Amino acid sequence: MGAYMADVVNLKRFKKRAEREAAAKLADANRTRFGRTKSQRALDDHHVSRANQLLDQHKIGGEDAS
Repeated sequence: MGAYMADVVNLKRFKKRAEREAAAKLADANRTRFGRTKSQRALDDHHVSRANQLLDQHKIGGEDAS
């Protein structure tokens, strides 16, 4: 019938673990957002520049036709 004490928790370890978990979540989000290869980025740049060239070909007199 004795009262038992709870386990002792090291707050420094708890804070470090929480910071590591938060950093891991942020890293995972950044990997999905920015994790593309150089060739994928180059291909996207090529598509954008090609689309801009095609759009510029349809301009009349240096101004937009619309």
